[in-house]
Formats: sequence, structure tokens, C-alpha cells
Amino acid sequence: MPLPVIDSYPMPGETDLPEPRVPWSVDPDRAVLLIHDMQHHFLRAYAAARPLVADLVGNIARIRDACHEAGVPVVYSAQPENQSPTQRGLQLEMWGHGIAAGDGGIVESLAPTADDRFMTKWRYSAFLHTELGDLLGAWGRDQLVVTGIYAHIGCQTTATEAFMRDVQAFLVADAVADFSLEDHLMAVRYVARRAGVATTTARVVGALDRTASRAVVPDAV
Repeated sequence: MPLPVIDSYPMPGETDLPEPRVPWSVDPDRAVLLIHDMQHHFLRAYAAARPLVADLVGNIARIRDACHEAGVPVVYSAQPENQSPTQRGLQLEMWGHGIAAGDGGIVESLAPTADDRFMTKWRYSAFLHTELGDLLGAWGRDQLVVTGIYAHIGCQTTATEAFMRDVQAFLVADAVADFSLEDHLMAVRYVARRAGVATTTARVVGALDRTASRAVVPDAV
């Protein structure tokens, strides 16, 4: 099954967020930013949704830049090109062969810097068969800020697994995107009710800006 053709829809805002069940807030001394699968292959599904993509990329860039200023580690996930059937697993039956050669790069406006971490991701969860859990442990960090695509697939699954690992998850409602507004809001509500906090770009950037001067980037492992 190929990816759908996605139409534009308005990004959720403050009034769309469920009431939080937990009193968590982003702390630059505890947080890691995940930029999830912002690859050309997945963004091509938004050919008819450029305003949505502009909002998505712009908001992720704001958070990433604030993280750099505050010393918060930034981790990129990306699925590999030309996966074999064994590597693809059941995703082959659900989604087809995946990313073709030359189509797996991160969108240029969000390209990782030399200080960011890039990891190969194999399944919906960014924890499965990756170094993400080890990085959080090595850095002594127990919060994960989740951005990217798609909200109700990899982003929601990763946030849920973070919770199951006792890592506080923050799904940034206007820095993720999805197949539809319905899918998008479903992911936001699920995470807020069952696995973490639904938040906004403005809230995350504000939390990072207030303490940017005292944070230090951890050494890479």
C-alpha cells in the first residue's frame, strides 16, 4: 500500500490540546529533541499540502534552534533506503518496499549539523533496534520531545515507548504532521491521555529560552 496523497489542513493549536494528566514541563537539563523521519520520501505525500509542510518544517526548525542554544541534544531518525525483505519485515506487507535509492535524505532546511546525532530507524518506534535508549542513558536525560512525521504512526509509537521506559514524552502538536487532521488529533489525544504531554512549539521554545544560558551540550557517545 503506497502512502496517501495528503491534503493540507490547519495545524492544531492551544485550544486543541487535551488537559494534561501529568504536570510535566520541558527541562533543558533533562530533554532530548527527536526529529522523526523528516525524509523526502515521506514529505512527498504532502505535494498538495505545502502550507502544512511550511508550518511543520518551520516549527521544527524553531525548536531545533532553541535546543542548540540551550544545549539540548538533537537526534534525527531516518529509515534506510533499499531495504531488503528481511530488513523490511511486516512493513513490506503493510506499506510496500519503502524508500528508494536517493529519496531518503533529510529535507535540506532541517539538515543535521555536526553536533547533532543521526540514527538509522527500522520500525515505527525510534527506540527499536536503535541507539536512542543508550543515548538517553549516557546523557543522563529522561525527557523526549517528539517532532516530525507521521504523528499517529512513528511519533505516537515512540512517545508511548518512551513512557514505558520511564522517559517523559512530549508530543509537539504543531511540529508533527499526519495523513489527516483526524489522524493528527487522534495521536495528540492519545499521547496526552495515556503516554505523555501534548504541547506546542511556543511552549517548548519558551521553556528552553528561559534557561538557555545555563545548559551545556553533553559529549557525544
